[in-house]
Amino acid sequence: MKIKWMGTKFLAFVAVLYAVLAFIDAHKTLEALLQAGKVLAELVPILMVVMLLTVYVHYRFEPKKLAAHLGEESGVKGWAVALGLGVLSHGPMYAWYPMFRDMMRHGLRKGLVAAFFYARAVKVPILPIMVQYFGLAFTLSITLYTLLAAWVQGVLIEKLCAGKPCDPE
Repeated sequence: MKIKWMGTKFLAFVAVLYAVLAFIDAHKTLEALLQAGKVLAELVPILMVVMLLTVYVHYRFEPKKLAAHLGEESGVKGWAVALGLGVLSHGPMYAWYPMFRDMMRHGLRKGLVAAFFYARAVKVPILPIMVQYFGLAFTLSITLYTLLAAWVQGVLIEKLCAGKPCDPE
């Protein structure tokens, strides 16, 4: 069985780049490495939660059930779930990537992923502040238009990715 090493070339490129930069300015390179270490330390707990969620989803839901709820036949329910969870989700967007890639392998529609990410622009904790500054009509309008745009983006992604070019492999 052949093992795929995703990102190995990029990692090697970054390592070589840091080595070259160390010759140019060792002090700044060390500062950059320390900052990268801090970012990594912040990411590890988030990635652990995403990994646990991925394991939970993988073992709790059979791929056929997942595909039924969020696959090709999901219809309006799939869009509602994607938009709703997108609005409610928190944390950095890239933390969701591994889980969604795994779910796409089990039948999750690409358009629902796009809609989820676009719907993240609506921030529930910010809505009361928006109402205070801009009024209820504006806040409702921009929220609904954002969700409509999220749906349109999802539909466009599904049309663009109807073949192999957008597969997560």
